[in-house]
Amino acid sequence: MSTALRIAHGAFGRVALLDMDRSLVRHAHPHCHVLIKADGADTQFAVGNNLVLLTDTQAVLVNTWEPHAYVHDQNRPRTIILALYIEPSWLKNFRPNWTASGLPGFFEKPAGEVSPRIRRLAMDLAAVMLADPGANSTQEQLLSDLMISVIERFTPWKTISRRLQDIENDRSRFDWRIRRAVNLIRLDPQTTRDVESLAKEAGLSRAHFYRLFERSTSMTPHVYLNLVRMELAVKSVVYSEESLSAVSDKLGFSAQGHFTRFFRDHAGVSPSEFRRVARMGSPVSA
Repeated sequence: MSTALRIAHGAFGRVALLDMDRSLVRHAHPHCHVLIKADGADTQFAVGNNLVLLTDTQAVLVNTWEPHAYVHDQNRPRTIILALYIEPSWLKNFRPNWTASGLPGFFEKPAGEVSPRIRRLAMDLAAVMLADPGANSTQEQLLSDLMISVIERFTPWKTISRRLQDIENDRSRFDWRIRRAVNLIRLDPQTTRDVESLAKEAGLSRAHFYRLFERSTSMTPHVYLNLVRMELAVKSVVYSEESLSAVSDKLGFSAQGHFTRFFRDHAGVSPSEFRRVARMGSPVSA
């Protein structure tokens, strides 16, 4: 069974050190997502339509909202993964145009060769998280240095401002009926919705709604619904004092066991383990 070794969270988003031995379902995040192998066997992720290797020398790079899945080979040993989920608003503290990390296409490729500096910073961050979960200032500095190195190596950050208009032009082609459905989901994520009801509210057939949604967002309605649901679940599990049963009810699950399975399929570990590990050290106040 996969294990969360450490989880740090704060204004930067969250950083998880995960000991993985099971696959995760196809999902997405509202974060700039970087995956670095810390130890164990080489492994792989499905990013968009690509199958990408995660090795000692190659990181996996996932853009905001980009569907991806962890693909574990049961014939290989476990893999310890340093997973970074970084808020675009936090990256703005380093360079204003790095808020572009919240838009599609920030990473031009789904993988990149890890430099010696990135490797060292990642291993130092993992070591500090394990040895001293409460060393917040040290973790924050290492994470800042690591993300700066990642962005400088894997994105055209010097010219990113010239690409923003192209990205915005792509977003302007977002179908208005799909935009309305997305807004409904995000404004009231606690209301349980299915594709049929969303299509009806948009005034479209299920098949037409599905095609337009995927064309506009690059993900299926199901993946997007689960994205919003999962982010609310993580916030409730980490920051609230609600019981897991109450969180499950709030998110519309018919039984807590269904919520636990949903959470594990997306995060790799149960919500109770996620909560316990995330609270081992005080949140990093980046």
